[in-house]
Amino acid sequence: MRTAKWFGASLVALLTAGTAAAQGTDFPNKPIRMLAPFAAGSGADSSARALAEQMQRILGQPVLVENRPGASGAVAAMAVRQAPADGYTIMVGSNSPMSVNPIVIKNLGYDPLKEFKAVHGIGRSQNIWYVANESPVRTISDLVAQARTRAVNVGSYSAGYQLAMEWVALSSKTKLTYVPYKGQAQVFTDVIGRQLDAGLGDLGGALSLIQSGKMRAIAVSGEARHPALPNVPTLREVWPEYINYSWTAFWVRTETPADVHAKLVSATNRAMKTPELTKYFETQGSEPMYTFGPVEMGRYQGEEYQRFKGIADAVGIKPE
Repeated sequence: MRTAKWFGASLVALLTAGTAAAQGTDFPNKPIRMLAPFAAGSGADSSARALAEQMQRILGQPVLVENRPGASGAVAAMAVRQAPADGYTIMVGSNSPMSVNPIVIKNLGYDPLKEFKAVHGIGRSQNIWYVANESPVRTISDLVAQARTRAVNVGSYSAGYQLAMEWVALSSKTKLTYVPYKGQAQVFTDVIGRQLDAGLGDLGGALSLIQSGKMRAIAVSGEARHPALPNVPTLREVWPEYINYSWTAFWVRTETPADVHAKLVSATNRAMKTPELTKYFETQGSEPMYTFGPVEMGRYQGEEYQRFKGIADAVGIKPE
């Protein structure tokens, strides 16, 4: 009887293992969903759609982008967390849901550092500080100098940008007042109308207004000056340690089988190097993250979390 029970249990285990192996081997055999954490037309959404079009050609299955906005990306992250860990549900994760949310949101409901693993970085873009074209402020040093004599209001639309602003305040040993908005469009309006002293946000979104002369860029946040704005200094030219990007990457649940994960890594890497994606990155003014594979992207996520956790602790920002 013991032998029969042992044989039965062993047979079930072998059959289960065989089925799991078969599922991994023929992945994908049905459509794949990408959950974008922000509304249609956002940077994360548009990059996901550009990649999805190329990845479905490579993988031979439809790759469908679904928008799940809300709670700075937490809604989409929770949906991926609750889906099976089989590679058929991908998180289009930006710095907000994957590095910043655990710092600023109490009872988040997911742990981006433990419950997700990176597939591949997609793209990163510099942040930009801007003022009205009529403003006397010409540089970030001018803005900091004003903050030493009076209250200076800086508008933006996410906790990530708030922490980026506080980083400047800490670096300059001044106080800047953060004014939260629901989106960047209203920040532009209030900067141009001089209701705000400055705005901080995505470079790509602000570029056309700067080039048309309605706003003036005073600083960008990357390692080097942006090619479209060669006369605008980087923040690191004032504070050498200040380098900051908004980024997007693909993630799956940590329990996703290794062979399935590997196929997604390969497909993403191949898609990013197609002529269509090369052109997409050029038109968006963003930097493709070719070298940010799973290990590099996971390390980068952790470094981002530690950096912004340190800033939040230094200025007293608590999870709410």
